[in-house]
Amino acid sequence: MKTRILILSGFLFLSFVAGAQSYNNLSGQNSGNRVITTAVPFLMIGPDGRAGGLGDGGVATSPDINSMHWNAAKYAFIENPSGFSISYTPWLRNLVNDINLAYVSYFHRLDDQSAIATTLRYFSLGDIQFTDDQGFPLGTYKPNEFAFDAAYARKLSQNLSLAVTGRFIYSNLTAGFVTQGVESTAGVSVAVDVSLYWQKDITLSNMDGQLALGLNISNIGKKISYNKSNIETDFLPTNFRFGPRLTLDLDSYNKISFNIDINKLLVPTPPIYATDSLGNPIVNPDGSYKIEKGKDPNVAVVKGLVQSWYDAPDGFKEELQEFNFSAGIEYWYNDIFALRAGYFYENPHKGDRQYVTVGVGLRYHVFGLDFSYLIPTVSQQNPLEKTLRFSLLFNFGNRP
Repeated sequence: MKTRILILSGFLFLSFVAGAQSYNNLSGQNSGNRVITTAVPFLMIGPDGRAGGLGDGGVATSPDINSMHWNAAKYAFIENPSGFSISYTPWLRNLVNDINLAYVSYFHRLDDQSAIATTLRYFSLGDIQFTDDQGFPLGTYKPNEFAFDAAYARKLSQNLSLAVTGRFIYSNLTAGFVTQGVESTAGVSVAVDVSLYWQKDITLSNMDGQLALGLNISNIGKKISYNKSNIETDFLPTNFRFGPRLTLDLDSYNKISFNIDINKLLVPTPPIYATDSLGNPIVNPDGSYKIEKGKDPNVAVVKGLVQSWYDAPDGFKEELQEFNFSAGIEYWYNDIFALRAGYFYENPHKGDRQYVTVGVGLRYHVFGLDFSYLIPTVSQQNPLEKTLRFSLLFNFGNRP
């Protein structure tokens, strides 16, 4: 029997878990509002309280327990021998109270040159009511997604490190229900991250400091499918992240850091499809839609990664719109107490997420706490609006 999920498509859009890319939707294509969507976008949610206070940036921030999401190569420069962290992020708290992201991370220094780390990310979408074609309830299901990561980071020189991360992804959104005669299934995929991190001690205006650069290409992996036929497959949120950090020691007790993250999804841009005089899409002999501007997005993963740099229908101008930016400032007093602020910008044609973040941090011996709060600067609702994110950290052993 055909079934549907009540308001699932809108619900998933609001929570950034839209499950699948749909290049056949022509609405908005000619207006320039071509938002790039992917499967399992929960992988792109900033999971920890520290980065949450820095505008959701962290590719070159000082190494910490939660470096996996931002740049695993930083683990090679982390000071403590090992550490453990638990982070919690409520999601869409203004609408419901049962959607959340939980994140657990652990790292261990193998020696002065290398480190390993693992993380578990679990995203619960709360209760979803399934109905049949007539609207009669068929039961309640709790969709969920998770990803398990393992990384190895190693110094290549005194100032440079490299890391490779493997990732297993599981996304169960429909509980195997039949949709339009096709039995759905959980989406399963694997992916890798490749990251670099460079840091160097400097002196600037008679102040000691540190300059750092980070680069991370994440979620490089095979497409994911939500049906047994595997006819329709969707890109993972492969992402390019790059940015610098400058830290200055104001005196023996006070220091301040400035960091910037530049991001771009390495996923094909939706093209503009040709339509007839009635506004209906023109279909090619092979059943596909005719493309008026842009490039065919139904390509292999590697080709899509390369094509994503030049396939925007409006050319270079639109390619620039696909970059989003995070900027953050972090102040530490005596390595015990931190104040943070940040700003995130995404072009209005590509999602229009724009917000300010604030946060605080506390470190005392082996124990640490980080909190962050998000304040939207546009009218569009943000899933993290009026939400307090936090991380609980434990660093084991003495610093070398």
